Amino acid sequence: MQEKTEYLGLIRRRQCLLPTWRGWLLLLLGILAFGLIGIRCLYPFLATNDPLPGGVMVVEGWAPDDALELVMHEFRTNHYEKLYVTGGPLDYGSFLSEYRTFAERGAASLLKMGLTTNEVQAVPAPFARQDRTYTAARALRDWWRDHGLAPHIVHLMSNGPHARRSRLLYRKALGSGIRVGVTAIEERNYDPKRWWRSSAGFRNVSDESIAYAYVILFFRAGGD
Repeated sequence: MQEKTEYLGLIRRRQCLLPTWRGWLLLLLGILAFGLIGIRCLYPFLATNDPLPGGVMVVEGWAPDDALELVMHEFRTNHYEKLYVTGGPLDYGSFLSEYRTFAERGAASLLKMGLTTNEVQAVPAPFARQDRTYTAARALRDWWRDHGLAPHIVHLMSNGPHARRSRLLYRKALGSGIRVGVTAIEERNYDPKRWWRSSAGFRNVSDESIAYAYVILFFRAGGD
């Protein structure tokens, strides 16, 4: 390319190539196609399924009732050693309830559904302004240590697009010596295949996408 210098050598003029209208159109179509593929693949990516039957099962206590029913079915079908329910303080309604944490409330629901106290154990987590999933996982790890337990296989049951981030944080909290599998319980509040068509789906998937990116880019696990 030719290059010219003007104005006492302070400014340089260059020739550059720009797309024609056909080029711009092709670029736009490529961006749209990439965006559509990304939108359709985002929910399956976040709602990952990599179960590890056997060992112990863990469920986050804020899971809705229909999810807890699936948890109970999985627990009984594959004969796990124990079902641990995690979670921190209730966000609202604690003054109207005998339970103060999601862990206690979730465990109580499972007991009402037919499981026994020998099968279900609530492991409440302390209040946390952020990284609540990681805090709950650390509380579970500490509970195991305090009770002389050392599970080697953990099957985590989590809701929809929260599953991939939840498994990642549990792995960080529990340590490399514990294998963590995960099952994403399908959302019922919206169609997972068309999540962008409802406000609930758009908020849920968008929030989890941002939260997962935060964990990958900025999150650092705390020390012992």
